[in-house]
Amino acid sequence: MAKRDFYEILGVSKTASEDEIKKAYRKVALKFHPDRNPGDAASEAKFKEAAEAYEVLSNKEKRARYDRFGHAGVKGGPGGGFSGGGMNIEDIFENFGDIFGDIFSGGRARGGSRQQRGTGRRGTNLRVRVKLSLEEIAQGTQKKIKVPKYVGCDTCSGTGAKDGSAFSTCTTCNGMGAVRQVTNTFLGQMQTTTTCPSCQGSGKMITNKCGSCKGDGRVYGEETINIDIPAGVSEGIQLSMTGKGNAGERGGSAGDLIIGIEEIPHEHLQREGNDVIYALHISFIDATLGTTVEIPTINNKAKIKIPPGTPSGKIFRLKGKGVPSVNSYGTGDQLVEVNVWIPKNLSVSEKNALEKLRNSPNFQPNPGKGDKNFFDKMRDYFN
Repeated sequence: MAKRDFYEILGVSKTASEDEIKKAYRKVALKFHPDRNPGDAASEAKFKEAAEAYEVLSNKEKRARYDRFGHAGVKGGPGGGFSGGGMNIEDIFENFGDIFGDIFSGGRARGGSRQQRGTGRRGTNLRVRVKLSLEEIAQGTQKKIKVPKYVGCDTCSGTGAKDGSAFSTCTTCNGMGAVRQVTNTFLGQMQTTTTCPSCQGSGKMITNKCGSCKGDGRVYGEETINIDIPAGVSEGIQLSMTGKGNAGERGGSAGDLIIGIEEIPHEHLQREGNDVIYALHISFIDATLGTTVEIPTINNKAKIKIPPGTPSGKIFRLKGKGVPSVNSYGTGDQLVEVNVWIPKNLSVSEKNALEKLRNSPNFQPNPGKGDKNFFDKMRDYFN
């Protein structure tokens, strides 16, 4: 089933401001909130769908990629996925609960008591660069890389505590996970709720820290990550894998992994957008008499016919031999630019043979209406 447009999900236009997107998400999420629709699988699915849309549209980089490449630019993949692919209900409460105030604030209220934001602090994002050949870009590929980063502590399962009883109630927030502040303004008193700075929203304090991670809930290590690269990406594009960055402190959610794309120059082909260009050099004789030549393409080779009298600068187009669009809107072409090779060093017999042809009528320049100049060819190429 095709994914719905993110702007359609939130009911906003593509020119909507950040504030409009935030308000729209709040409205949709409240409508389909699991606590308001207990046991309703359809509502929960729409709640997750809205969160995925908001995760992308509320982030400038992800929104720009989505506007340019559609869902393919933020496509989900195995092992966590791009942008929302691995998000569950608790992730949504963890990441976006702060925009709902007292309705739900990061954690889900239970029995009108604690309103915790989570068990720890979210991990930071990581950035890596992946080098791709033109063949990999044209076909799409999967890369397996080792990423040095903070990972959850196996000894304490990320809690930071030596055992399950090594906790006490936070005295700053009295176990609520949040603290309220009242500010006097000329409009009256304003009350705000923020995450408890002492326990980072968990409502608990560690009394006996884990010996492996020293209470942090994470240790420095590495993770092997499979990255699905969609076909058609280009230099400078950034992909994002949710939850594959640094592990959070004391069980907090992990940050994201940002993947930058770097293209490896091809030996024979030059990429221009979704088209690829090949510079073909042929002899003066082949250009005059015509010939058939074999040229490299992205994935194989192809034979093309050079008609007699082909001028230097002539461009042949091989349809569909370029790079596919990342948003699946077609495939580019391969452009073959003919360059007639003029020899610089000739033997005496070669010079004599050409001298005999110098004054021949067929060797005198006589451009017709069909012979375009350089500027006409460039105009046709870019138009």
